[in-house]
Amino acid sequence: MLVTQQIDTQDKRQGRRFLDLPYRLYKNHPQWVPPLRIDVALMLNQAKHPFYEHSEADFFTVERDGQVIGRIAMLENKPYNVYHAVRQAQFYLFECEDDTEAAAALFARAFEWVRARGLTALVGPKGFGPLDGYGVLVKGFEHRQMMTMMNYHYPYYARMLESQGFEKEVDFVSCYLNIDTFKLPERIHRIAERVKQRGSLEVMPFKNKAHIRRWVRRIGQAYNQAFVNNWEYYPLTENEINFVVQNIITLADARLIKVILHKDEIVGFLFAFPDVSAALQRTQGRLTPWALADLLLDMRRTRWVAINGGGILPAHQGIGGNALLYAEMENTLCSSHFIHADLTQIAETAVQMRHDLETIGGKMYKNHRVYIKHNL
Repeated sequence: MLVTQQIDTQDKRQGRRFLDLPYRLYKNHPQWVPPLRIDVALMLNQAKHPFYEHSEADFFTVERDGQVIGRIAMLENKPYNVYHAVRQAQFYLFECEDDTEAAAALFARAFEWVRARGLTALVGPKGFGPLDGYGVLVKGFEHRQMMTMMNYHYPYYARMLESQGFEKEVDFVSCYLNIDTFKLPERIHRIAERVKQRGSLEVMPFKNKAHIRRWVRRIGQAYNQAFVNNWEYYPLTENEINFVVQNIITLADARLIKVILHKDEIVGFLFAFPDVSAALQRTQGRLTPWALADLLLDMRRTRWVAINGGGILPAHQGIGGNALLYAEMENTLCSSHFIHADLTQIAETAVQMRHDLETIGGKMYKNHRVYIKHNL
């Protein structure tokens, strides 16, 4: 017998049963990277997560014979809806056994939640902030998940969503770069060099994490201006900006975080992170002192780097800013011990960037699909 219920996030037992499901579903899966349990638990914490300052979320499970076999988080991101003039709900943290009946019961409850709020569409997977991975994996199952910057799913997830009437909304592709095949055209080098000589734009690397913290406010302001035309964008609050930057700093190598300045104002940025997926797999989601030491060690020995966050303000695109950004991407790879790079989750609507990445030797090797169901 199937039973669906909304969990009480104040009840530790219910919260733990919600959190535990993916650790059972993907146990020992070679490509799945378990998120830290404290990070996922924070999404359920309305007193601490900045999302709840402006929006709402509820969490549901479906059980069979007393065992949780599916779960989902339902979100109403009010600033997003206002900015884009839509009435959408979002779903996230969706996990389910390969059980069509269970998925149908879970989404029936989700659709009720959407209609009760006067919303008209449901889109997802789409999370609580810009660091939460988008979509369901539809290509690249043979490749390991890039830390927790993206999601990993079994192949049946897309079929399960489509059986509930969901259709494609947008794809996010991830691009692989190898140091041996990364070829930045000489023309890009010339443009980047001219930009530097003119002095209109300059690259500022960070010395350490304390240096990054002093620039938090300006980094946030640049983010709120750089992605205004993106499908996923909504203006972040100051607390959300601080939350995002603090998360970035946690696993950051300051040498890999760079900003592009115009008269002391940030007009572009490039965020890259040592890939500690292997260490995260060994933690099994628990951040013990030994696990933390292993993560810090893996930051120095990994040969992979994740590039997850790069942008130029619209006013500085087409006048050399993009060339400078790609030149810094090359510097990140060539002046370090990294061999492999994953440019994580580029929206298919970013046509020019996708074309540029293919030109410099990138290979699109993963695809995450965001789904939507209209007329609820």
